[in-house]
Amino acid sequence: MRTRRGFVHELSKNRLMFLMLLPVIVFFLINSYLPMVGIYYAFTRFDFNTSLFDSEFVGFENFKFLWKSGILTKLTLNTLGYNLAFIVLGNALAIAAAILLSELKLKWFKKLTQSILFLPYFISFVILSVIVYNLFNYESGFLNTLLKGLNMEPIDVYNTPWMWIPLIILFYLWKNLGYSMVIYLAAITGISDEYYEAAKIDGANIFQRVWHITVPMLKTTFVVLLLFALGSIMKGQFDLFYQLIGNNGVLYNTTDILDTYVYRSLKVTFDIGMATSAGVYQSVFGFVLVMTVNYIIRKINEDYALF
Repeated sequence: MRTRRGFVHELSKNRLMFLMLLPVIVFFLINSYLPMVGIYYAFTRFDFNTSLFDSEFVGFENFKFLWKSGILTKLTLNTLGYNLAFIVLGNALAIAAAILLSELKLKWFKKLTQSILFLPYFISFVILSVIVYNLFNYESGFLNTLLKGLNMEPIDVYNTPWMWIPLIILFYLWKNLGYSMVIYLAAITGISDEYYEAAKIDGANIFQRVWHITVPMLKTTFVVLLLFALGSIMKGQFDLFYQLIGNNGVLYNTTDILDTYVYRSLKVTFDIGMATSAGVYQSVFGFVLVMTVNYIIRKINEDYALF
C-alpha cells in the first residue's frame, strides 16, 4: 500500500538540495515579495511629511487620472507595440540567421559570423547611447556630417519623433539578434541528421528540407521563448529607451513606455502614488496576458504550454 509522503519527509530526504535552493528563495523574498507591500501606495496620495503608511487613502483615484488623461492608453500602446515588434521581428530574424548559419559548410566562417553577430549583445546600453548620439547629433553627428558633405540639408533626428520608432527597433534587433540566434542554433543542432538524409533520398532540395524539417522542429523552442517574452511584454526595455531617449520630452509621444514613465514619476515629479499605480497596472496587465496566452496554447497543444 502506497503512503503519501509530506513536505517534511521530502525536506529531510533532500535537505542538501533544499539548502542549495535557499539562496534563491531568500533572493526572491527580499527583491520580489517584500516590495509588494508598496502596492498600497497606488491607492494613496503620498505625502512626504507623513510616515510611510499615513498618507491619504484615495482608492482608485490615481488609476482614474491615468486613464482619463490618456497617459495609460499611450503608455500601453507604446509598450505593447514596441515589444510585439521586438518579439515578432526578433524571433523571425533569429530563426533565419540560425538556419543560414547551420547550412554553412566552412567551419571557420561559421564561427566568425556567429561571433560577429553575438558581439553586440555584450555592448552596454550606455555605450550604445554614445554610439547613437555620435551618429545622429545635429551639429557634428556622422549622418549630418555626411549629408552636409553631399550638399544636403541636415536632419534633426532628436527632434523628429516618428524616426525613433524604426531606430529603436533596429538597435534592439542589432543588439539582441546574436543571443536569440544561438538558442535557435542549439535547437537546430539537436535535430537528428536522419531526417535530412531521408529527405535527400526522397529528392528534397535545401529549401524543402528547411521548410518541412527545420522550421517545424523549431516550433517548440519558439513557443517557449514566446511565452517567456510575453511574461515581460509590459516591462519593455527600460535601459534601451532611457539611454537612447533620456529626458527628451519631444520624443515622449512615440517613445515613452510604462517603465520610463514610472522612473520619471519617481525621479522628476516625486509622485509615488501615480508611479506605483502605473507599476501595478503594468504587473496585472502582464499577468492576465500571460495566463490568457498560456491557456490558449494549452487548448491547442498541451505540450507547448508552460503550465
